[in-house]
Amino acid sequence: MTGTATMGVSAFPTPGGYRVAWIWAGFLAGSLVVTWFGEYWSWAVTFPRDWNVPLRYWISDFMEWLIKDLDFGLFTFKEMTRSFAWLLEWPLAFASRLLVTGFSFSSDPTAEAVLQPLPWIAVIAVFTIFGHWIRDWKLALLAGTCLIYLAVFGRWESAMVTLSAILIAVPLGIISGLLIGILAHRSVWFGRVIEPVLDLMQTTPVFAYLVPVLFLFGFGPVAAMIATMIYATPPMIRITMLALSQVPTESIESGLMSGCTPRQLLWKVMIPSASPGLMVGVNQVIMLSLNMVIIASMIGAGGLGFDVLSSLNRLAIGSGLEAGVAITLLAIALDRLSQAFARRGLEIHRGKENSWVRRHPHLTAAAAVVVFAWIISTFLPFVRSYPEGWTITTSGFWEELVKWINVNYFDQLEAFKTFLLLNILIPVKRFMLATPWVVVVAFVVLLGYRLGGWRLALLTGSLALFIAFTGGWKKGMVTVYLCGLSVVFAAMIGIPIGIWSARNERVHRVVQVCIDTLQTLPSFVYLIPVVMLFRVGDFAAMLAIVAYAVAPAIRYTDHGIRQVPAQLVEVAKSVGCTRGQILRKVQLPVALPEIMLGINQTIMMALSMLVITALVGTRELGQEVYIALTKADTGRGLVAGVSVAAIAIISDRLIKAWVARRRAALGLSGT
Repeated sequence: MTGTATMGVSAFPTPGGYRVAWIWAGFLAGSLVVTWFGEYWSWAVTFPRDWNVPLRYWISDFMEWLIKDLDFGLFTFKEMTRSFAWLLEWPLAFASRLLVTGFSFSSDPTAEAVLQPLPWIAVIAVFTIFGHWIRDWKLALLAGTCLIYLAVFGRWESAMVTLSAILIAVPLGIISGLLIGILAHRSVWFGRVIEPVLDLMQTTPVFAYLVPVLFLFGFGPVAAMIATMIYATPPMIRITMLALSQVPTESIESGLMSGCTPRQLLWKVMIPSASPGLMVGVNQVIMLSLNMVIIASMIGAGGLGFDVLSSLNRLAIGSGLEAGVAITLLAIALDRLSQAFARRGLEIHRGKENSWVRRHPHLTAAAAVVVFAWIISTFLPFVRSYPEGWTITTSGFWEELVKWINVNYFDQLEAFKTFLLLNILIPVKRFMLATPWVVVVAFVVLLGYRLGGWRLALLTGSLALFIAFTGGWKKGMVTVYLCGLSVVFAAMIGIPIGIWSARNERVHRVVQVCIDTLQTLPSFVYLIPVVMLFRVGDFAAMLAIVAYAVAPAIRYTDHGIRQVPAQLVEVAKSVGCTRGQILRKVQLPVALPEIMLGINQTIMMALSMLVITALVGTRELGQEVYIALTKADTGRGLVAGVSVAAIAIISDRLIKAWVARRRAALGLSGT
């Protein structure tokens, strides 16, 4: 292995390098033999159906047994899960009544509300005052403007339905993630067990969560909220583990010397010291919860997610875009508020101003506005709910724009689509489907061994075989083809833009705003324009994936080039290198590990988008997950979802292993 490791930095092959070359030569020869004699060794080319393990049926049968037959004596498993959902329904119902329906204080669901929901003016005022309390008037103006958009564009009620679910799901996700992260930090055994579970949860498509959640908790807002929590909690667990592990040793020793018990040391020393990192986890839970709202609407969440989904079904680009922008602005407001709160220090009130009002001026102002707005809303209807006649819409403009493009540029768009399909997409797809499965598995194993040794080879090989033995090989190859091409095109677009952004400060500021917007737009929004311009199929799916996944390629390229040590650039200038030579020979080679991490993130986002593109007619593992949701087939959805996760984990581990080797070869710190 020593010779192999030095092969990347030595000018001449070592004996270990020759051994690696012979291994790859043997692999190539074996691949050619298997391909040429495939008609005699059909089992090596096409995975035999008789070898399939009926895991999907085992899972479905097990889930059915849980729901129908498992009895604990005093209660059944179904009663236990429904009771848990009933408990969660109380806080969700309170938040929904506070923001959407009002309080009727009657068992009759059709009874008129006695106490109206919080007026729209009051909600905007509370967000604005909160922004000013956290930081300044700029943040207050941003938060207020984002919420004003919701009212002006007629999305207020849907936004409040979404916000009511977020207000409950986010705290529960934060608390559960914090507690599990603390347990993983304090128990080495549990930490080792939870790591692969978190990997699986963060790479399994979200659709795969929905079927078991439907079985366990039924259909409705509570089930949607539980699915949101499952999706949004893993980052909080990881960040809690990381933040607690980075608490300075001096702080821990000071706490021990002060006589702290283990519990006091945790809650009074370690948690406060780790709070900046923990707030990053809080921010991630908020953003992922908002990212889930459209998918959760499929099992009864309602709100803005349902608006986007219904617009997609009707191909109403304007309505879908407005609802998507509403989700984006709500995400921006909550994101900026949570980030500012994380950086804000605790206020300490001293002196003679000891009255409650003077010590809490913002809270007093918010309470006064809420009470005043609530009172006058009984007399002034426009205070209670935003008047429908005041709303505006741009949906007609966007729909006319798409219609104009289709009328005037149909031939050009169709020629572009046909060229890429005939010359790139279809040949690559045929190649992937024709490649013997034995060759693909051997390639993955050898690549894992070359980059990370036998452990990585065993992991990648096992994951590839899982896809084969569970019957998903053919659709897995279609997934790899569509994801791979999308990532290549995203890199071809993103890396040059990232380079341009890194070398021009004005461009950098514009690009940052654009990619922030791209990363907060709901993934479903990308489907509407591409379907209206290019109809359904692999090409439309690829365009949507590229648009959704290009942001990390831009961001990491920009960051990687900016992180190149200034001394290296100065040395290159001193020896007479031109601007282009500095980029090609210094900045790009040094930044390549960081750029590859961006490509890794692009792959993850592309795979997550693939499940959503099943709505536009793709034939890969994402479609299996979506079909499983429509048929409530738990086993089919989970097996297909885990197969997508297997592809994600293989690419993630291989790229990270390469990055680690490259950084070591360059003498760079970090992993």
